[in-house]
Amino acid sequence: MEVMRAWRASNLLGFAASRVVTAASPARSLRLRLRCCSAAAPTNQKQPPLPQDRRRRSASTSTSDRDSIRAIRLKKVEELRGKGYEPYAYKWDRTHTTKELQEEYTHLENGEICEESAVSIAGRIVARRAFGKLVFMTVRDDTGTIQLYCEKDNLTEDQFEQLKAFIDIGDILGASGSIKKTEKGELSLYMKNYEILTKSLLPLPDKYHGLTDVDKRYRQRYVDMIANPEVADIFRTRAKVVSEIRKTMESFGFIEVETPVLQGAAGGAEARPFITYHNSLQRDLYLRIATELHLKRMLVGGLERVYEIGRIFRNEGISTRHNPEFTTIEMYEAYSDYESMMNMAEEIVVRCAMATHGKLKVAYQGTQISLERPWRRETMHSLVNEATGTDFNIFGHDVESAKIAARGLPGIKIGSSKSTSLQSCSSVGHVLNEVFETFVESTLVQPTFVLDYPVEISPLAKPHRSYAGLTERFELFICGREIGNAFSELTDPIDQRSRFENQIKQHNAKCAARAKVKSTEDQGDEDDYSYEVCLDEDFLTSLEYGMPPASGMGLGIDRLVMLLTNYASIRDVIAFPVLKIQQ
Repeated sequence: MEVMRAWRASNLLGFAASRVVTAASPARSLRLRLRCCSAAAPTNQKQPPLPQDRRRRSASTSTSDRDSIRAIRLKKVEELRGKGYEPYAYKWDRTHTTKELQEEYTHLENGEICEESAVSIAGRIVARRAFGKLVFMTVRDDTGTIQLYCEKDNLTEDQFEQLKAFIDIGDILGASGSIKKTEKGELSLYMKNYEILTKSLLPLPDKYHGLTDVDKRYRQRYVDMIANPEVADIFRTRAKVVSEIRKTMESFGFIEVETPVLQGAAGGAEARPFITYHNSLQRDLYLRIATELHLKRMLVGGLERVYEIGRIFRNEGISTRHNPEFTTIEMYEAYSDYESMMNMAEEIVVRCAMATHGKLKVAYQGTQISLERPWRRETMHSLVNEATGTDFNIFGHDVESAKIAARGLPGIKIGSSKSTSLQSCSSVGHVLNEVFETFVESTLVQPTFVLDYPVEISPLAKPHRSYAGLTERFELFICGREIGNAFSELTDPIDQRSRFENQIKQHNAKCAARAKVKSTEDQGDEDDYSYEVCLDEDFLTSLEYGMPPASGMGLGIDRLVMLLTNYASIRDVIAFPVLKIQQ
């Protein structure tokens, strides 16, 4: 229905000159009708081909064209107000959405008019055609589209002329009338009255080329959603996922709580925080890097099942997998261990898949993912041994031998960032984790729980009850991405203080190692460890009052939505992702 839309946009300046600047002459009226016609409309004259420069402009509106169109539409706003019409309405009473009309009147025969119906809709004009005494427009709302059938004999002379002169693609229109189905079988609102609710000043992207600039799609998501209606489905799915997670948590007796975003100490994870300054308190505050420590305080206070869905902020790199602000759910359950959280992870993901897909086999980037339970469970040591043929258990506490073995593996190049990371490892557990991230992580396509992480990289997890040097911790991987992280929670306040102090020492050692590298190589800040890590004394105090044995888990909602919507980039599932400044 929009075959000539791009051509009309490039000719809009001439159109306005014929309609707004001066009274239309007979010749100009003829030109107007030609420009509004669909290419499919019957005509006795063959349309001449567009000049070469106009064909180019039809693919993407240049800045000068955009400014010209904006000036023309501003002129229309002035003229509408001069005629006593307000082009930015307060409200519109609608009786139906477009989807409701399509469903309610699907039974009509071709050419049938339901005169007794009196319906009212509202939405954005996304297509427009004119044939003398007939104008067809397509209006889109949140639920779909419907055609507006605008006949001159069904409107006043003034209404029909204003419809042709002042309504552009992109305008938001309210329309009322009866329902008919055209001879070709298209359900239409047979328009008897209309009102411009919002006059659009800027042209929409060309229908056939669309909004294809990926960076612009993210920066101007609102235009992306207009040009690509399927984008809105991502955020509908996201809302459904969040809703289903809440239903799941409530069904297991968890209550939702809210914890501070601004914190006096950034804890619960090892990540570089955003720092801000509070003028009245005259102190630095940190945007939270996790919700964990405050949720555990709630367990100390006597709430036995708590969770929070919230934004997390980390001042680190930006990639297809990472955004500086992202959404997680963290949950904590008293008197349970990490086995309980494995079951909870399966329950949440399975319920979300059923709510969004109605099945447990989903396609992701060309791969079939089976979410049917139970999911695979393997220890980190066994997965590394399987992938590399190296059993890191044999090294005990000999970190240098572990580093030599790791550097000898194919894929670890001398001087590479991975080699630098290995050099700064302070324990066998850290080396094991580097090897796991390099050789194993990307291979975990089907849902897999990776169990029993080294104590050195798990400062908040309880020591494993059967294996020294390990913790009762798992991470859930799907499609090579970490989706969740869970522990049997550490409740010993003395052990917790010691772990935090060791974490700070390790962090400072990384800072020193990276500083040496940066003194000889100009590296970016993506892996910068030059930030302060301090003890959260209040959290340690809360543990000394006694926290019940508990398990806890964090799940990345953005990555779960990526899986369930088949998008490879986190920017596609966040409405307004953080982007680099345009040059």
